[in-house]
Amino acid sequence: MNPNQNNKHRYFRGGRGRFFYKNRGGRNVGFRKTIGTNLGYVDKGGESSQTEKRDLIRAQNDKNCPYKGWELYFSGHDYEQDSPTVKNVKAFESFLNDNPTLYDAATVERTQTFQIDVNVLYNDKNIKGSWENFEDDLKNSPNHSISCIGLAIHQVVLTQLSDENVSFEPGHEGENEIDLPMIQVRILNFGPVLHLRNLKSNYFGKLITVKGTVIRVGNIKLTCTWMTFQCERCEAVQYLKQTDGICTFPLCCVDRECRSKSFIPLLSSPHTKTLNWQCIRLQEIVTDENREGGRVPRTIDCELTADLVETCSPGDVALLTGIIKIKSNEEGSKQKHSNIFHQYMDVVSVINCKNKQKEAIPGIEFSEKNYYGIKEIFSEKNLFRLIVQSLCPAIFGHEIVKAGLILAMFGGCQRYEDCRANPHVLVVGDPGLGKSRMLQACASATPRGVYVCGNTSTTSGLTVTLARESGGDCVLEAGALVLSDQGCCCIDEFDKMSSQHQALLEAMEQQTVSIAKSGVVCALPCRVSILAAANPVGGHYNKAKTVSENLKLGPSLLSRFDLVFILMDQPSVQADSMLSDHVMAMHSGGKGNVSLSTFSSSMIESPLQYNNRETLIDKLKVPPGEELDLIPHQLLRKYIAYAKQYVKPKLTSEAADILMNFYRELRQCHQNSDSTPVTPRQLESLIRFTEARAKLELREEATAADAEDVIQILRHSLLDMFADEYGDLDFTRSQNGSGMSGKNQVKKFISTLQRISDIQCKSVFTIQELKNVAKQASISVSDFTGFLSTLNVQGYLLKKGSQLYQLLSVD
Repeated sequence: MNPNQNNKHRYFRGGRGRFFYKNRGGRNVGFRKTIGTNLGYVDKGGESSQTEKRDLIRAQNDKNCPYKGWELYFSGHDYEQDSPTVKNVKAFESFLNDNPTLYDAATVERTQTFQIDVNVLYNDKNIKGSWENFEDDLKNSPNHSISCIGLAIHQVVLTQLSDENVSFEPGHEGENEIDLPMIQVRILNFGPVLHLRNLKSNYFGKLITVKGTVIRVGNIKLTCTWMTFQCERCEAVQYLKQTDGICTFPLCCVDRECRSKSFIPLLSSPHTKTLNWQCIRLQEIVTDENREGGRVPRTIDCELTADLVETCSPGDVALLTGIIKIKSNEEGSKQKHSNIFHQYMDVVSVINCKNKQKEAIPGIEFSEKNYYGIKEIFSEKNLFRLIVQSLCPAIFGHEIVKAGLILAMFGGCQRYEDCRANPHVLVVGDPGLGKSRMLQACASATPRGVYVCGNTSTTSGLTVTLARESGGDCVLEAGALVLSDQGCCCIDEFDKMSSQHQALLEAMEQQTVSIAKSGVVCALPCRVSILAAANPVGGHYNKAKTVSENLKLGPSLLSRFDLVFILMDQPSVQADSMLSDHVMAMHSGGKGNVSLSTFSSSMIESPLQYNNRETLIDKLKVPPGEELDLIPHQLLRKYIAYAKQYVKPKLTSEAADILMNFYRELRQCHQNSDSTPVTPRQLESLIRFTEARAKLELREEATAADAEDVIQILRHSLLDMFADEYGDLDFTRSQNGSGMSGKNQVKKFISTLQRISDIQCKSVFTIQELKNVAKQASISVSDFTGFLSTLNVQGYLLKKGSQLYQLLSVD
């Protein structure tokens, strides 16, 4: 059926570019809306006719509109040849014809996207001459400007594809029309980057660029861009463009004889167009320049469409360019009566910083001033001492502990995907020794550093949360470990978060966080170094107990820490005098005297001495009277990021031999069956810290001197862990088990008690009876009550009441 034959049918053009088809009898049998070149005749059966398709295209072209995709970009606006819109489209069309290398027609057709660097447009003379105020139009009227660019690339690509089609099939020009949908324009490198805290109402409707951390990612949904409606009275069908995700119904039927206001959305119609849609939440990156105490970090919801979906994951640092829009906070019918609106961004382009450079740290960029600062730091003669003293100058002493934290911040090199390069450090000690201050300094000085307190954090707050939106859809929200990916996560009050310890096992070793909930199974990367601080049970570290007993930590978690430092508050006249002078100097308005740390920290940290321990202490000392120009944390953060990004040291043969010999010595000292097992995990820790020691000085090789420094730090950690209350080394003390005088005491006591229980046919004993059993087994324990408490914690004995304990089966 030909609509033009004998004038049997007439075409009607409804308002806002809507087309429908009606026969002389008054019954609507079809319609057509102009959607680019996808023009076709639709009858009640939904079938298309190529003949009628071509006739309707000619009917539209009779209106002197040379752009076949006009209705896609400027729906509801009539074509006017002398309008500013047409001039802008022609200007950009001429620019594309003069620069054919900026696009590929086949790629644009396949991806339905066109990427353009805004700096290329700013520097083009033709754009400046033909499109006046282009920069202001792009910033202040982005919807109109992007539509002009989209229509121009649509016309150029359509013309090129049509010419290629004609060249391949001459004589069939009108039979195979090119179906080119709407092209999404992606503006790249639009600046300047706006801080989220400065995003106010004056940016409404403008194009901006923001940078932040993705903290929430929603599911992919479908948003309708063109909706088909059918009149309930006369069954006339019409298209209507849907903008900003708001369902808009026609005002009335396009048939002048009907004018009904009741419509049925035809979701299954082939002319209903949809796009992929996803909502993410971006949080500002808090730095020293914009850090404000007591202010919640600013966030903004961002809507991604088409090819931009699934370009970001929780924890990624992204650079987003988009248009600021608003929508009502209310839902349903309340939207019409609400004057409170929610600000969001309609994203135009996304640059994920983790994809810009594989080894780069997301969110860290270097300026020319930063490079001069890094060069100045590198020229320092004793660089290790300078960085250690710059970490937390307000805390006196503890040079070895600061050195271990510094090396953990630099980290090793990841040679293989399944081998982690990030060390973990645990600092245990009495209250008031500066553990929290050192962790805060680490979080401030390291790139992507996050500081959390264990007693106020939850498992989901540390790892990842699977939350539900109002519609029932699941969204992923990143926790502290995911947000600090490729950085450091400093956890204070580590002993107060016993319920969250199990969530850290996978993150510390596999460097991932997995979640399986509500049918959602996924894993997020968290390549992070965990620096933790904990207070011992009872407020004072008991050398008669092991680290595990002092903290009540499980062996599986404690063994994942590469270094464990013990800080003890021991009275000393000389140390107390120097420490009080340092504190008074800090509070008298000065910077404090850095030379106070010339006093060996061993007088504060541990009474033990071992061979060559003073060597590293001497390296980290500041001679009396010398003033150091300390590195500010802002520059130190850049230096660490530069080292982690560009320096990948390798072990020399001498360094490898020293590490292997030390590892063999550890194996020989711990070969007793009751001693703490030394596994290849300790050897990997030595390698990581040795690489970090070389990386600290921007060297490509880790030398024997680096290995010696690392061994001294590890010896300091081992001495603190395995020294008993008398200052003697007891390698039968397991850092993970009871270790009060060796695990053999527990075995001997339990086996003796089990034998007596079988003979007397009872399992409940009084404390006095248990003391007699210990005496019978020749077990001497200074704190027998603590010994029973340890057996109770480990599950050997069950407290049944006052002075009573029940022996549990050990079979």
